[in-house]
Amino acid sequence: MWGRADKAVKLLGRNIPSVLRMTKGVDPKIGRRLCIKPQQDLQSKRRSASGVPGYKPTLWERRFLLWAGHFKKLEDIPDTVSLETVQAAKTTLRIKFSYVMIALTIVGCITMVIRGKQGMKRHESLTNINLEKKAQWKAEGASAKP
Repeated sequence: MWGRADKAVKLLGRNIPSVLRMTKGVDPKIGRRLCIKPQQDLQSKRRSASGVPGYKPTLWERRFLLWAGHFKKLEDIPDTVSLETVQAAKTTLRIKFSYVMIALTIVGCITMVIRGKQGMKRHESLTNINLEKKAQWKAEGASAKP
């Protein structure tokens, strides 16, 4: 009886997408994770004098920590900080930068709308400008011919 069931499963297995199919030799009890934190470089991890693992930030990372508001002055930043602190500062700066870009985009759009409306009052449009350029080129072409 089990032989027929195995055959049916194999036949039905052909129609299952490869992503959903179990691969041979994989234990179904082992959980697979899609998001795995990257392994930190062994060189970047250091131990401070107190024996606590730390990370020695570069000059730019020190500025990031300062701009993100984690420290008041550059001198206040210790020689080693946790890697999570540096990553949190970078994330904070990414968010602040995206807010600035959103604000600049909105200001740019409003500026373009205002300039477009002013141009329409002066009867300026791309069609008129192109027609004037073509008329000018035609006049230059006619005067250049002997």
